[in-house]
Amino acid sequence: MTSTADLATLTGVYTMDPAHTTIGFTARHAMVTNVKGKFLDFSGTLHLDGADPARSTASLDIVMDSIDTGSADRDGHLKSADFFKTDEFPNMTFRSTGAESLGGDDYRVTGDLTILGTTRPVSIDLEFNGAAKDPFGNERVGFEGKAEIKRSEWGLTWNAALETGGVLVSDKIKLNFDISAIRQA
Repeated sequence: MTSTADLATLTGVYTMDPAHTTIGFTARHAMVTNVKGKFLDFSGTLHLDGADPARSTASLDIVMDSIDTGSADRDGHLKSADFFKTDEFPNMTFRSTGAESLGGDDYRVTGDLTILGTTRPVSIDLEFNGAAKDPFGNERVGFEGKAEIKRSEWGLTWNAALETGGVLVSDKIKLNFDISAIRQA
């Protein structure tokens, strides 16, 4: 467990390190398996206030064309008008509106997630994984997080019925975050 005194030393502005950060998701496919994917092109900033975590903020900008599920055909479909309409809506964004300590190393960040021009509130549960100076002299912090959304709430409603009942793509999407951020100031 990190003490409040230790957290106070972490106060500052941090930039997410794309080489060591994963912004991913999991969707149920054909009612029987999970398909996992991630976004390869994104930028994010954390303004941490170790003395008062409620004053911390986070922002994330994701380039939707960078979606990668390991299948070029599936990625193309996800970029199409059936799903993300990346020609019209090239980015997905998250802007925090609140943060709270849940005790120990656990935190919750709430904010506005915008997909397809629709903005809705989301809560992300985060675990603080620690802070360290890397071999290159960078001060890093790490967080692991998760959230669940219903894609239909953002207008992502494309689906196909299965002969055996059910649908091809679940409405519930699990979001996962493995964040490594480098202190800037």
